Amino acid sequence: MNDMERIQQGLEEFLRQEMAEQPGETQKELQMIPLNRKQKQENEREIDIIGSTRRGSSNRGTRRETHEVYEEDWDRKKRQKRRSKQVSSKQIDSKKKNLKKKNSKKGKSKKDGKKKFRIKGFLIKAAIVFALLAVGLYYLVGVVYSKLNYREIESVASESMKEDGVINILLIGNDSRKNGEDGRSDAMILLSISDKTKQIHMTSLLRDMYVDIPGHDGNRLNAAYSYGGAELLMETVEKNLDIKVNRYVSVNFEAFANLVDAVGGVDLELTSAELELVNGYLNEYNELTGKEFGTDYMDTTMEGMVHLNGPQALAYTRNRYIGTDFGRTERQRKVLGEVIHKLPLAVVTNPKELFDGLMPNLTTNLTQWECYCLSLMAPKLFLYDMEQGSIPAEGTYRNADIRGMAVLEVDFEANKEYLKEKLFEPKEEAE
Repeated sequence: MNDMERIQQGLEEFLRQEMAEQPGETQKELQMIPLNRKQKQENEREIDIIGSTRRGSSNRGTRRETHEVYEEDWDRKKRQKRRSKQVSSKQIDSKKKNLKKKNSKKGKSKKDGKKKFRIKGFLIKAAIVFALLAVGLYYLVGVVYSKLNYREIESVASESMKEDGVINILLIGNDSRKNGEDGRSDAMILLSISDKTKQIHMTSLLRDMYVDIPGHDGNRLNAAYSYGGAELLMETVEKNLDIKVNRYVSVNFEAFANLVDAVGGVDLELTSAELELVNGYLNEYNELTGKEFGTDYMDTTMEGMVHLNGPQALAYTRNRYIGTDFGRTERQRKVLGEVIHKLPLAVVTNPKELFDGLMPNLTTNLTQWECYCLSLMAPKLFLYDMEQGSIPAEGTYRNADIRGMAVLEVDFEANKEYLKEKLFEPKEEAE
């Protein structure tokens, strides 16, 4: 036994004695200490496998394996780090995208909110402007309306002005110098505003038509006005032509002439024969109005396109000698059509002369509210086409002598169909 072995034995005995004297837990700890050389060598080998740096052929394999294990662990950790970085970067990107979406949604909602607010503000302002314009227009209509002559007709006062999309207003031109119904109905034109056809129709009613007059014997149409004024005339038209007519406007000679003057006159094509008859009718008008003989005479050699003032246009429309009553009503519609085209500009440029010259010579049963409603329709009416015609329609009448009167005997059924087609059927359907 060498010295090292003796020392080893001494240490082992010392440790046994110590273990015997120590408590149980301490003994367990001390038992874990290697007590012999073999155990020491095994422990040293384990240490060498884990991390020894001693050189030797016996330890090379273990060091290589350990290095490979370390490399594998290191690579795994690297991959894990990369993956964690990739995952974290994806999470960051997704968070950024979500944040952008939220911000864009917030921005969009803010923009939409601002846009809606602007639209709402614009609509409120527009509504206020339209309301002010409507109030102003109603006031203007009231001022103008106060100058005309209103005659209520109780039998039709409760009836609607419009029926089935069509407004019918009977225009009556009488030869009275006063604002009443004491004269004869020299002209009768049914003015129809049709939402069905998108047109304004002017239909002349020939005064020589032989008709049934309610409460009276059969007679010429213009006799109805002499018997019972505008009320009986509208009732007669409705009975014979089966069309609703409950509003009228009556104008006398002076009103018609003033209306033409207020719009600046009209330009029409006249023959020399028509010019001569214009001068002849001017004599009667000048006498009725107290003007000097020969006032407004026209040069009969200047046939062709001529300019007519109010009295001259009136004389032109009264001519019955060229083209009989059909020619006369056609001339009336020509003048009235030109006046309607020039009327909007005259309302702006010459309102005083227009209203002062026309309104006092005009009589109607249209209420102020109905006139206001018609004024609101004005922009639409300017876009409507104008169509002209006459009753009886061509081929639906014949000349006759009844009780010594030269009259037109009319096929009323055919004319009823004609009116319904013209006023209630759109052009496409009619074609």
